[in-house]
Amino acid sequence: MMRETDTFSAYHPIINFTFFFGAFVCGMFFMHPVFLVCSVTFAALYYLSIKGRSGFRYLFGMLPLFLFLAGINPLFNTYGEHVLFTYFSGRPYTLEALGYGMTIAAMVVTIFLWFASYNAVMTSDKFMYLFGRFVPSVSLIFTMVLRLIPSYRKKTEQIRGARQGIGLAADAGTISEKVSQGMTILSAMMSWALEGGLVMADSMKSRGYGCSKTRTSYALYRFETRDKAMIGMMAVLLLVIAWCKIRGGTAVVYTPVFFMAGNHYTVIGAAAYALFLAIPTAVNFTEEIIWYILRSKI
Repeated sequence: MMRETDTFSAYHPIINFTFFFGAFVCGMFFMHPVFLVCSVTFAALYYLSIKGRSGFRYLFGMLPLFLFLAGINPLFNTYGEHVLFTYFSGRPYTLEALGYGMTIAAMVVTIFLWFASYNAVMTSDKFMYLFGRFVPSVSLIFTMVLRLIPSYRKKTEQIRGARQGIGLAADAGTISEKVSQGMTILSAMMSWALEGGLVMADSMKSRGYGCSKTRTSYALYRFETRDKAMIGMMAVLLLVIAWCKIRGGTAVVYTPVFFMAGNHYTVIGAAAYALFLAIPTAVNFTEEIIWYILRSKI
């Protein structure tokens, strides 16, 4: 049975942030099919290692988005030599445009998966620990926004459930009634948000926020030996990936004629990229094996 566990999040925040930064950047710029397969595969595996079986629902939810983005691109991009079929008086639907659409769709799905994992790993405390000393105001605002979004969602569900309990369901009735119910919920949410903002401002003021020009920070994390080894390995892999990209190992062209690099730089770069993306999943999987071994001895 798959557990909801994430040993990788127990590493130093610098390790977590460095990994996600590298995964985001590479996921946005690598369009080579081999690298895309690595991106989608390891992003999905890591998300499942965090969420367990409940993560399959989110993965299946990405499938319609992938199919929509992949299928709609050839409707706007008609470049390519291999015409699959024509529509609207001879407008071509080409294989090359479909391949490019699948590439864009895979990149979007990958970013969504990494961002979902990022939200689960990079807590507000970690973010404030990394950036609170340099840009305290921006860090505070960003942290508050990340925390308020799930709070607003939870409050909206509570209001909707309370109204449904008294027979005022938001999804029942005519269109005008649904709009009216939605506006009522929105009005309640706005009032709750404004009141919460005032309470938060008073709470921050009573705790002395902004009274001193110099801010101190409490270090919750220690950079241990395993963190040093991990950051060294990640740096080496990123340098190898960057070198292979500079040497043309990730080159690919989809339209008007498909071309894909396939040299030794591609092989080395893909191997280093796969190893880099597999780090958190491998850490979690190793911990899972150790947990099962220890449990079997009880």
